[in-house]
Amino acid sequence: MDVEANRELRLLEAVGEDSRVTQRGLAEKLGIALGLTNIYLKRMIHKGYIKCVNVQPNRISYLVTPRGIAEKARLTYEFMDYSLHLYGEVRQHLRMALKECHEAGKRVAIYGRGEAAEIAYLSLKESGLEPVAIFDRENGADFLGIPVKPIASHAQFEFDLIIVATLESSGQRYNEVLAAGVPEEKLYPLRRAAVPKKTRPTAAKSRGTNGKHSNGS
Repeated sequence: MDVEANRELRLLEAVGEDSRVTQRGLAEKLGIALGLTNIYLKRMIHKGYIKCVNVQPNRISYLVTPRGIAEKARLTYEFMDYSLHLYGEVRQHLRMALKECHEAGKRVAIYGRGEAAEIAYLSLKESGLEPVAIFDRENGADFLGIPVKPIASHAQFEFDLIIVATLESSGQRYNEVLAAGVPEEKLYPLRRAAVPKKTRPTAAKSRGTNGKHSNGS
């Protein structure tokens, strides 16, 4: 599922949950600029997926039309299909790397505590490994019973690899770990697309002499 389709689905969901949501509220839910939200909203209205209704002289409500409900169902199915394929791809990607870590006795940590981090944690357990630490931007609630530590405290822990647990492709989470001072050779993203292009290793550097992908990329 591409970015455009994902945003349209989230916009339809947000309007369906709250017809009185403002454009500013939609922008916060979608995590995009107010001006871009306005463009998406106008596009959805033009397509007939959302209807704009004046409930008060200075108040507007947005309603999902029957056509919009059908489009939401189609996009939801597309999202579920995409998610299942992505889940399988990520599990396979991790399984190979963690097998090497287990054989080499390497210590692995996780950065993140969302759904992607749960995938990373389950993959670790399946490989016979336990995370030496769970990091995030700041302290927070426990993750599956494990205390979450701020990434700024990473120097207090001994690890050989940090799995950057995100399915996003913006590279933001990857950059957060770099900014905290973790060497890039110790980072392992769930998805290669999550690595900013300027920091992606070349094919020669990302593979060892035996032709296998190195553990630290």
